[in-house]
Amino acid sequence: MNNTYTQIHIQAVFAVKYRESLISSEWKRRLYQYMIAIINDQGHKTLAIGGTANHLHILFGFRPTQSLSSLMLRVKRESSEWINKEHLTKRKFQWQEGYGAFSYTKKDLPTIIQYIQNQEIHHEKKPFREEYLELLKRHEVEYDERYIFDDI
Repeated sequence: MNNTYTQIHIQAVFAVKYRESLISSEWKRRLYQYMIAIINDQGHKTLAIGGTANHLHILFGFRPTQSLSSLMLRVKRESSEWINKEHLTKRKFQWQEGYGAFSYTKKDLPTIIQYIQNQEIHHEKKPFREEYLELLKRHEVEYDERYIFDDI
């Protein structure tokens, strides 16, 4: 759309269903590349991606040409289909329903990028659930504890 100028930076956070540790270090880079391609093909710009065996963080420049929920649905659906088609896990792979999305200013980006790239180190000290609840509180996102995660 002509005369539309935006600078929107979103960090999306989502987990493997039941927070199972299914993302293997053997193929996680391929998964990241696949997800980056999905996001970039939709006209957005991936700035960082990282996570652990049970969850991911993706920071991207978001273009208002589609809804965030539509983009996240596509990323999660297509990546889980790819994981299953490639038989990368012993059983069916699924992402947890929903996601967290947090916005940042341009000056915040170097800190957020470093944080995302250091997820493995970060989670040696802090479990994902604790991190996720801290993000929700820091960004003043109202939530219902019953719907944070599905447990096994």
